[in-house]
Amino acid sequence: MQFDRVELHECPICTDERQYVGRGGQRWTTVAEVSASHRTVVREEYPGLWGIGTEPTFAIGQRALLVPGDGGNLLWDSITTIDDAAIARVTELGGVSAVALSHPHYYSAMVEWSEAFGDVPIYVHESDRAWLPRAGNIRTWSGDSLEILPGRTLINTRVHFAGGSVLHWPGTDGRGALCTGDIVQVVSDRRWVSFMYSYPNLIPEHPDTIRRTVALLENVAFERIVGAWWDRVVEEDAHGAVVRSARRYLEHIGVTPGF
Repeated sequence: MQFDRVELHECPICTDERQYVGRGGQRWTTVAEVSASHRTVVREEYPGLWGIGTEPTFAIGQRALLVPGDGGNLLWDSITTIDDAAIARVTELGGVSAVALSHPHYYSAMVEWSEAFGDVPIYVHESDRAWLPRAGNIRTWSGDSLEILPGRTLINTRVHFAGGSVLHWPGTDGRGALCTGDIVQVVSDRRWVSFMYSYPNLIPEHPDTIRRTVALLENVAFERIVGAWWDRVVEEDAHGAVVRSARRYLEHIGVTPGF
């Protein structure tokens, strides 16, 4: 997460129970310092969907997604870096018409990305308003879902954070795809997903939140899930994977799934 001020003594998102401060204590850097030793890469995740990441890997290593469609590209989630080469490449691909975030851990350089493409709107669920660290063209939204560009709809599952959301879009093949960050986490066995309140501290998500997620996605058509890291993709039967995984999760924590 990035802040406007440099005299902060504590990073609230780091001291929250979903994250942690390393054994060496709180450490700080700047976008300029990171950019001096890293570069921003833009490459296809699969035909028609482009990922934007940082090399070498920085922090937890997530990558953003450039999700195409009528009305322009949507930048889904953000990364730490941004540079002229990446801006030029994304411009070649049609630019950015809006930015949307799954949850606060990926706010990163969202303001810089917005400003680089004409101060486009940044969509954050209102339940996560308290985690916003910086000013920018922020548009908070409320409720369970919101279509922010034609065919691209945010769905608030409340997993991981109260505003934790996923993005549904038709996909490049029309079969439907869900971009999930780590709200619905694509795991090492790509036939499955998982859900956590805290990943590094291994705090499970509440059963009611998982049931809510299954219910919200029940009538949403998607064959693919695209997670937060390169190649973290459920290629087929992704809807079934969510239901099976949620059922397995609840059974393993001793709760009746109820679906």
